[in-house]
Amino acid sequence: MKKLILASSSPRRRELLSQIGLEFEIRTADVDEHIQADTPAHLVEQLSLRKASAVQPADGEKPAFVIGADTIVALEGTVLGKPADPEDAKRMLRLLQGRSHEVYTGVTIMSYLPDGTENHCTYAEETKVHFAPMTEAEIEEYVATGDPLDKAGAYGIQGFCARYISHIEGDYNNVVGLPVGRLYRELKKMGYWDEKL
Repeated sequence: MKKLILASSSPRRRELLSQIGLEFEIRTADVDEHIQADTPAHLVEQLSLRKASAVQPADGEKPAFVIGADTIVALEGTVLGKPADPEDAKRMLRLLQGRSHEVYTGVTIMSYLPDGTENHCTYAEETKVHFAPMTEAEIEEYVATGDPLDKAGAYGIQGFCARYISHIEGDYNNVVGLPVGRLYRELKKMGYWDEKL
């Protein structure tokens, strides 16, 4: 059986991989996430590659596939990371409310075969998210839940904040943190289900 390794501690990514029927291990490594990139898409691609590359299977574990991912929120080209504190979360939500923005998830799949062959695929998926207008009281109420504090852009689409999303254009799972439909297709192309490997 080929080994599948998720190079992420995100509970949302774990849930999404399990949801599509994949069995995997979680292994993470500390990586420097300070990267300069010309676009948000290139930024998440580079971060996903760095995360996937930091986790190496042992020789006896091959064939193995390692998945690295990174998700960011961008408003008019400006990246909104995780808020520093509740006030920062409120600031971000004020920027997002009543407008649309983009969510980018970069994904890298690294394959390691018993013959020493290594390959990788890196891509970024984009989803446009439209926020309904929020009152100051609604922003305060949402931040008080604590949900925004560990999420890029200060919100999670799959929880309490779903009430403020008017619609999206693209893959919902991409906003949660992993575009599993495309991931499945890319794993197929790379031979994850090829019995000859």
